[in-house]
Amino acid sequence: MSLIAPFRALRPAPGRAADVIAPPYDVLSSEEARVRAQGRPWSFLHVSKPEIDLPAETDPHADEVYAKARENLDRMVASGVIARDAEPSLYAYRLTAGGHAQLGLVAGASVAAYDTDRIRKHELTRPDKEDDRVRQIEAVQAQTGPVLLAYPPAARVDAMLAAVASGTPDADAVADDGVRHTLWRIADASAIAELTAAFEALPSLYIADGHHRSAAASRVAAARRTAGCGPDDPAQRFLVVAFPHHSLRILPYNRLVTDLRDRTPAEFLAALGVAFDVTPSASAVEPAVPATFGLYVDGRWYRLALKPALASPADPVERLDVSLLSAHLLEPLLDIRDARRDQRIDFSGGARGVAELERRVDSGEMACAFSMHPTPLDALMRVADAGRIMPPKSTWFEPKLADGLVSLPID
Repeated sequence: MSLIAPFRALRPAPGRAADVIAPPYDVLSSEEARVRAQGRPWSFLHVSKPEIDLPAETDPHADEVYAKARENLDRMVASGVIARDAEPSLYAYRLTAGGHAQLGLVAGASVAAYDTDRIRKHELTRPDKEDDRVRQIEAVQAQTGPVLLAYPPAARVDAMLAAVASGTPDADAVADDGVRHTLWRIADASAIAELTAAFEALPSLYIADGHHRSAAASRVAAARRTAGCGPDDPAQRFLVVAFPHHSLRILPYNRLVTDLRDRTPAEFLAALGVAFDVTPSASAVEPAVPATFGLYVDGRWYRLALKPALASPADPVERLDVSLLSAHLLEPLLDIRDARRDQRIDFSGGARGVAELERRVDSGEMACAFSMHPTPLDALMRVADAGRIMPPKSTWFEPKLADGLVSLPID
């Protein structure tokens, strides 16, 4: 089975993309989705967060929620708001946010390549979140949430996508967060063959965001094989958008802690001197280099530079900034040894930035906050190549892919 393949996408009819596209299902709570969908009957939130169309007390994992997703998708198809392409195609997809733009390829990726680690992972998944996505895929008989992939250097792919994107787009819409989503259909057989061959020559692809969607697609595919479906079954592929690794933008994923473990701020700062050079800062600290952290405590900012002898372990996981902060500060000084489960630590990612850290500490909700240098994409790839797992909340990718712009039917 080829690494990628074209497919007959289910996508907004001409001129309807702005009515349909929605944020990813996992970045909004049910209440936030309910507010965002008000006055937008064709928003894909009615499919990805269908509990918004049921009583507020409805369990979001109840059977009727998944049935409502199918009902809403069928309604959108019947109304002509979304339609299925007549022929299998690939798609060029450009995200534009402010001065940042990234151009990638929408395709059906091989589940077998995921299962054999040619499409590489770097995060653990939770069974309950996998279960939710499996039920959603099976209910709507489509993969509606794309997985964000990174591909290693491939100049020919980059050039072909740039050539496609010089033409008239098939969809072009600005979401309510200001991000522009532009799509070009690639239907020419020779272009499809060339792109497919170019991807086949790549040693591996890397999951940047979408581990639960990928794992759920693998489970659905396995169930289909058990039921007797062959390799041509559409569920043996999953919906991906693959971008050149150098174009992806990772933002900091900052940390906040509820207490200083019975230390005063002065005592805490003194204890930091064992592993860090601590420098007061007159302004917020947004680290520009690895092994450097910002600390906000007691209304003031400090720059923490990890001492050089501690800053460059050989292990690809241990040398991540999130690991260094844990090993030399969170564990020994604050007794936070399992960031996945410890209720004393919280995380703040993306464009909320350092102002959100100041707000939560100044309010008394948190005792201190740490601003982080963003994890470089090549560090993520090294971890994945080693078959290792990154610590929780290591990466925050923006801009986010839209739900509803392209779906991969499996019926």
